[in-house]
Amino acid sequence: MMKKSFLFISCDEAKHICDKAQYDEATTWEQFKLRIRLFYCSITKTYSKKNTKLSETIESSKVQCLEAEERHKLQSVIDKELTKQQQN
Repeated sequence: MMKKSFLFISCDEAKHICDKAQYDEATTWEQFKLRIRLFYCSITKTYSKKNTKLSETIESSKVQCLEAEERHKLQSVIDKELTKQQQN
């Protein structure tokens, strides 16, 4: 069993911290450890770049979501249609 390092993190842990950092949920210590990992790990660096690009794309998009009431109406229609299909 490998001893857990105080300063160096695994690739999986780095990805998790990267995700948290995108939503401002990572602590300063986690961000510091992530920066160290980004310095020497090309896999984590690539993941971080793609994650940042995805977040920026989503934020700049003009996506409009359904309101809760509209979702419930749509779900009711779907449920009714599924019930009809199951009866046939």
